Amino acid sequence: MKYVYPVVSRRSAGVSLGVNLNPNNACNWRCIYCQVPNLKRGGPPPLDLVQLEDELRHMLDAIVRGDFLTSQVEEGMRRLNDVALSGNGEPTSAPEFPLVVKLISRVLADFSLLGQIKLVLITNGSLADKPQVQAGLRTMAGLGGEVWFKFDRATRSGLRLVNDTESDPERHYQRLKTVATLCPTWMQTCLFALDGKAPPTEEMEAWLALLARVVTEAVPLHGVLLYSLARPPLQAEAERLSALPEAWLRDLARRVEALGVTAKVSA
Repeated sequence: MKYVYPVVSRRSAGVSLGVNLNPNNACNWRCIYCQVPNLKRGGPPPLDLVQLEDELRHMLDAIVRGDFLTSQVEEGMRRLNDVALSGNGEPTSAPEFPLVVKLISRVLADFSLLGQIKLVLITNGSLADKPQVQAGLRTMAGLGGEVWFKFDRATRSGLRLVNDTESDPERHYQRLKTVATLCPTWMQTCLFALDGKAPPTEEMEAWLALLARVVTEAVPLHGVLLYSLARPPLQAEAERLSALPEAWLRDLARRVEALGVTAKVSA
């Protein structure tokens, strides 16, 4: 299975069927909490769409018509929640991204799952101004899909530290606005302790100010997904990182909701 993989997802409370468009472990960002081994900079190789479709059909057949859920998944999580474009790099960096969205919709329709489960794009949002990416997002919206848009920090120094990118926060905010107008969108933020310390107050205030701006400018954001570390990172900074207490995340969630934005916490 080169492209398709099942994951028992705590955030979706069920099985998420991942579609990995970056099998070469290459990404245009390098988030220090990333769990991809041997992560490198770059984009994906050309995709074999025939193989991708075969793998997706094989896994859906095992889940929908076979015994995969009962034999491989713990009780209480035995449901197929979504198909997620995610994987070992930035999925929208694949030129075939809009074609993959159409391929997935066709396969879901063949299994009578279209409209029954979600199609989710998990993205760092850095390529959202590309025409082919926007074309894929419009198709996703027509299928009832949703986007999880990474916005871990709201300052240039924070983005450099956490995501190892020189992205400008203002430009990234404009990308968020664009994506939210094209497809239902959640902003997702990973929060963790670095060298035993929670994110600095000034960093979190900048992040909350960004959400206040979302409200003021009526950006159609569905809400914010807050989460910490569940599995060990595999980057050079791994030993410096640790999970934050659930109480810390929930306190932040209350501050988010006080702004008028929905917040969901995965500890």
